Amino acid sequence: MAKIGILTGGGDCPGLNPVIRAVVRKALNEGFEVVGIKNGWKGLVENDTMVLDRVAVSGILFRGGTILGTSRTNPYKKDGDLAKVKDNFKKIGLDALVAVGGEDTLGVAAKLVKDGLPNIVGVPKTIDNDLSSTDYTFGFDTALNVAMECIDRLHTTAESHHRIIVAEVMGRHAGWIATEAGIAGGADVILIPEIPIDLDEVCAVIKKRHSHGKTFSIVVVAEGAQFKDGTLVTQEQKLDAFGHVRLGGIGERLGELIEKMTGYETRVSVLGHIQRGGSPTAFDRVLGTRLGVKAVELVVNKKFGKMVALAGIKIIDVPLEEAVKALKTVDMELYEIAKVFYG
Repeated sequence: MAKIGILTGGGDCPGLNPVIRAVVRKALNEGFEVVGIKNGWKGLVENDTMVLDRVAVSGILFRGGTILGTSRTNPYKKDGDLAKVKDNFKKIGLDALVAVGGEDTLGVAAKLVKDGLPNIVGVPKTIDNDLSSTDYTFGFDTALNVAMECIDRLHTTAESHHRIIVAEVMGRHAGWIATEAGIAGGADVILIPEIPIDLDEVCAVIKKRHSHGKTFSIVVVAEGAQFKDGTLVTQEQKLDAFGHVRLGGIGERLGELIEKMTGYETRVSVLGHIQRGGSPTAFDRVLGTRLGVKAVELVVNKKFGKMVALAGIKIIDVPLEEAVKALKTVDMELYEIAKVFYG
């Protein structure tokens, strides 16, 4: 019996389990055996697997996270790991692999396709929504709604205490969560990685609101936003296996500067990993399910080296190499809409 493997790598997000469930159910219907690779690429390095059958994926549709576990392992980082991945691919007896992840996980998949493991299909996952060639990644909608609800709650306490509140949301290279959650939540200023922070402009907007009788403001900032001088606020300088620093702290720094420059009492709320957790929205459950089914269809038709993607309302396939070539940053037309409501 032909065998399909599936792994989930990188940061977890709601919608991973619906994808796993869809891949398993569709693959079983097509006569495949399914093997779960535990903890992303680490599972292929260590030959750590589990059987995925109907029982294993029963009742996981509404669960957040991933039953397979995940990691930020990069098999191209440590000498010998790439050879282990190839050897274990054969030992497990895989005929194909479905890799579910974001730019880093799928970047590895694209390299492996060129380096001797061509039978790979990618599924786009990231709450940052920054993968090219797909209109939306699953996980984004859930994170967006969580962030929006948090901003809604911050409004009430900000207004009651007449404060400025800075809400720090996720977004390393792209500010999709900040932009859309900011618009949906009625933020007064939205700061994203795509545009350097102009403190004078931020404070001018806040002062303008006060001059119109408002006594509070909500500032939403993505964790990867930088000041005009290029300063990127990080928790530590140590790099992960994909060369990323650990972000976090821009909200605190921004809050201090806003209070100093405006004289208005300012508080900071860091949403952090709450955006990754919890049950997926209906949109992410359906999108994850559709992507998982399409991934198996590509395997059946031997269309490897592809990533499944959402184009409008259709699920299509695109070259994996193209999908990871560049990040999808915020559409400036959308950001300009947000600016209409500043001040």
